[in-house]
Amino acid sequence: MSMLLTVFLTIVFCAAITLMMFSAVAFIQNEKFFSSAPKEAQAVLRHRDKELFYGARIIGWTLMIFSLLMILGVGVISIWDGFRSGFTFGQFFFRFVFIFTVYKLYDMICFDYFLLIKFHFFQFYYPEVENVYKNRKYGYNIKSQLLKLFIIFPAASAIVAWICTLF
Repeated sequence: MSMLLTVFLTIVFCAAITLMMFSAVAFIQNEKFFSSAPKEAQAVLRHRDKELFYGARIIGWTLMIFSLLMILGVGVISIWDGFRSGFTFGQFFFRFVFIFTVYKLYDMICFDYFLLIKFHFFQFYYPEVENVYKNRKYGYNIKSQLLKLFIIFPAASAIVAWICTLF
């Protein structure tokens, strides 16, 4: 049952991140949300004073808050269920590293490759960045993505698992 819950929480986490990205790019359209984009893309982004349509930013912020609550819920349920089930360090660690690993792979494959490179989702809303991504085979920041996948997320998972086992 715990593994099934972990898979479900992973799906919810990925859905929340997708909702967050969609609300930032399509509705809120504030360049401050794109700090992880390559410097050359940030340099050409234009500030958008005008909403995509009336109420777009309200919809975007509502979706953003909802996605943040979903992420918080994944964390709370992951920890609460672990306490309730008497998880060991290894079980907590596996749950957290599983969620983060699937999320990062989803991010790298779906966002960076498909949405950015294949389907030009970001370029649809920000056509001024088209030339930045024109001849790329993969999104960007591959070193940063792999660092998170293999070092940062496992280390964070170990720290959180250790803290959870203290209680």
